[in-house]
Amino acid sequence: MKTIGVKELAAKQENEQIDLIDVRMPTEFREVHADCARSVPLDSLDPKAVMAARNGSASLPLYVICRSGNRSAQACKKFIDAGFDNVVNVEGGTTAWDSANLPVVRGKKSFPLMQQVQIAAGFLTVLGVVLAYLVHPYFVGLSAFVGCGLMFAGLTGLCPMASMIAKMPWNQCGDGGCGSSCSA
Repeated sequence: MKTIGVKELAAKQENEQIDLIDVRMPTEFREVHADCARSVPLDSLDPKAVMAARNGSASLPLYVICRSGNRSAQACKKFIDAGFDNVVNVEGGTTAWDSANLPVVRGKKSFPLMQQVQIAAGFLTVLGVVLAYLVHPYFVGLSAFVGCGLMFAGLTGLCPMASMIAKMPWNQCGDGGCGSSCSA
């Protein structure tokens, strides 16, 4: 997989048009993103649709960024698996972009997804224990279910609760704040 550093990409951007997609959640994108990135969340990424929407520039490199480089590497793999090999992972992601004092757009802050998952899992676990004590012992199953879900997430890297919470209205950008900032 091809990679590029943030300073090298910024230098390219000064001399040529680049296509930079950010594969983080819309709320993460809204909080801070590279000035010319556009939001294409990893959980709904369709490589063929992204390439088709490039209006004849599918042969030009597609640069992929996330927070630190992990999700963008997954996205690059999706593109490569779909037959598009001219994709480039941005090393260090938006964190490195911001740390290098490159232009970013800042917006509304929100709770990170994993913090929302921790709050929900903790609440459901405590709720299961309280209901088991006050209502019926079988409610302890709720706590066990949450514990099994956390173990599944830890073992597989997939978290159904995170996927569900990511689709909640407060984690969406209906105000137009998650679209493309500019076309380099």
